[in-house]
Amino acid sequence: MKNNSIKTFVRENILQLQPYISFRDHNEFNAPVMLDANESPFGECNRYPDSTQKRLKSKLAGLKNVSPSQIAIGNGSDELIDLIIKIFCEPKKDAILMMNPSFAMYGFYAAINENKVLKVNLNENFEIVKNDFLKATADPLLKIFFLCSPNNPTGNSVDDIEFYLQNFNGIVVVDEAYIEFSGKKSSLELLEKYSNLIVLQTFSKAWGIAGARVGMAYASEEIISLINTVKAPYNVNVLSQELILKTLEEENRLQENVNRILEERTWLKQQFEGIACISKVFSTDANFFLIRMKNIDSVYTRMLEQEILTSRRDPVIQGCIRINVGNRAENEKLINLLKSIQQ
Repeated sequence: MKNNSIKTFVRENILQLQPYISFRDHNEFNAPVMLDANESPFGECNRYPDSTQKRLKSKLAGLKNVSPSQIAIGNGSDELIDLIIKIFCEPKKDAILMMNPSFAMYGFYAAINENKVLKVNLNENFEIVKNDFLKATADPLLKIFFLCSPNNPTGNSVDDIEFYLQNFNGIVVVDEAYIEFSGKKSSLELLEKYSNLIVLQTFSKAWGIAGARVGMAYASEEIISLINTVKAPYNVNVLSQELILKTLEEENRLQENVNRILEERTWLKQQFEGIACISKVFSTDANFFLIRMKNIDSVYTRMLEQEILTSRRDPVIQGCIRINVGNRAENEKLINLLKSIQQ
């Protein structure tokens, strides 16, 4: 990034916006009588959750070796993607850049905000061609580059992330939803070096808590302050916060989940070999495979008939289906079906 202040990329009205501040959450009390928020005095969840998520941020800060002021908590990473676009992109004017193919929601939220979506096409190995990226960045209206690593739906990691941070004149969002499965270093270690970096992570994948809808953004204090200004006051409910805090106390939970999924991933990869209806299994750093089928219509229909739900990526990725790693019983049902399909 050029030597620009982050403020030069922020919408003017956002800079002028005054955040909603919960008096209760920004002060300390011993035994308060809570008559300030028009809540019911009765009920198990009758009080609003902590709008600043102090306990959760404190716990995550220790785990990730960052300051609590460098963390924003979202109602899933989707909310954070939406907020980031709203902060930096002027509707009907600015643009985002994303990999193609990649996670569709980057473009979805940009479209809602009436922003142009530019795409840098990946090569046959699903890698970014750096010269193509540099050509794409010539558009002066670009504000954000969404970089998913490992990439969804292709499964591969992006190499040399610093190149994109150095050569994009705007905000670079590195979405690490699947980082725990990859064995790669997180871009969190680059936060102090690059003020234009935002790293997204989630509890939905490796942690196995998708139903709680909790995602995290890690960035400079300046960017996190902007996110906290724009977010809804009570965006993460009390049940989700308590569940995540309880889970974080289970020290071995994450690694046990990851180990089990990696074992199943290895088993599945071995089982895919020699199956007649499969023409290619792409390498993956995530908890899913991108697989090219010889007759995708027939294979996909057969899986649906057996109520095996997968993600069809054809025609965007010709002939391909994305299949995530299940438990052994689910994986065996998948393999037995695929083996029964003759091509």
